[in-house]
Amino acid sequence: MRVMAVADSDSYLKWSAALLGALPGEGWDTDLAVVRSPVAPSADQVRAAVAGTPMEGREVPVRGALELRNRLLRERPDVLMLNCTGPVVDALAHALVGEWRPVLVSGLPGISVPATERAWLYRSTVDLFVLHSHREVAEFTELGARLGATGGIGLATLPFLPEPRPRAGGGRPRVVFASQAKVPAEQGQREQVLLGLAALAEARPDLEVVVKLRAREDEAQTHKERYHYEALWRYMAARGEVRPDAVAFRTGPMVEYLEDAAGFVTVSSTAALEAFALDVPTLVLTDFGLNAEQINLVFEGSGVLGTLDDVRAARFRRVDRGWLRANYFHPVHENDWVRRLTALVAAARRGELPRRGSLLTGPEQQRRRTRSLMRLSLPPTAVRQLGRARRRLRALRANLRGTLASRG
Repeated sequence: MRVMAVADSDSYLKWSAALLGALPGEGWDTDLAVVRSPVAPSADQVRAAVAGTPMEGREVPVRGALELRNRLLRERPDVLMLNCTGPVVDALAHALVGEWRPVLVSGLPGISVPATERAWLYRSTVDLFVLHSHREVAEFTELGARLGATGGIGLATLPFLPEPRPRAGGGRPRVVFASQAKVPAEQGQREQVLLGLAALAEARPDLEVVVKLRAREDEAQTHKERYHYEALWRYMAARGEVRPDAVAFRTGPMVEYLEDAAGFVTVSSTAALEAFALDVPTLVLTDFGLNAEQINLVFEGSGVLGTLDDVRAARFRRVDRGWLRANYFHPVHENDWVRRLTALVAAARRGELPRRGSLLTGPEQQRRRTRSLMRLSLPPTAVRQLGRARRRLRALRANLRGTLASRG
């Protein structure tokens, strides 16, 4: 069976490469591409995303939507994984699939609790929605039934989690803070995080304090980062609020930084699960709330909730074992996504795979798809130029209407 995965950003690329690597080796032919978009990963991000997977060392091309369509029509894989942000999944599902009908698969690359309507609506045309915990499956199943979604849900272990193992140790122990683009949202909140890490570094010179970045300031991410931690740090150092070299800012695979970690800190990053897998003491910060906005509700009952006061005092915690069973650390034999995918491919070859209509309908949604496809087909510079041209045209029209109105 031939599987083609398409990703649009660094987090979806990392997930795609690892998910393809989780397929049984024999009888499965896999390929991976990035669709051109404003959030497409840089060359360094691509290398980091595929490191340690079967895709490492293989070319991961960046293609426009039209190029992808032509390639897919030539090769006609059995499975098309649209591992992208929601609006891109919706646009590509309509643009790439015509007379040829592959099994359509999508999913979410990290923690997806609570389930959201938008996640389902944008993926309502897929045959299989891949999730990673019994809790996620239960929530999305209930929500999908309420919305009228007809695709199935498959359970998979989060594929990039490291195998539980003793850590190497031996180096200078470190505390790792996993940054995120979306949370916390406010500049002041992010500065509070950095001040807490700086206080830890000053109090514990035996620890290396590292801010693990998802991307450098000039690199794109799945979500736009309004206040980049490294830029904030420089600003705070210039004001004399922190010692410039107190905290290190690094990129690369998270697992490399967890090997010698004495502690791990986050607001809600999926990287907490990597820390749990390696038995790294952890803190999930609740200073800015325990709610859906901070994407940290899933950690309620985990035993690792804490505050920046705990960070400053280096009070890290071990995760509750019962929480792990319901959230992402179920036994591997309970995964059913490959079995479900195999059955769907067999149905497609018999011509029995149903067409699944989108739950997003109407002229405005079609206009959104058209705009998305334009962004996915043109180089980012051309998209920006078109955007500026549209804004100038709107301003010109507004000025013209104002002039005509003033003349009576």
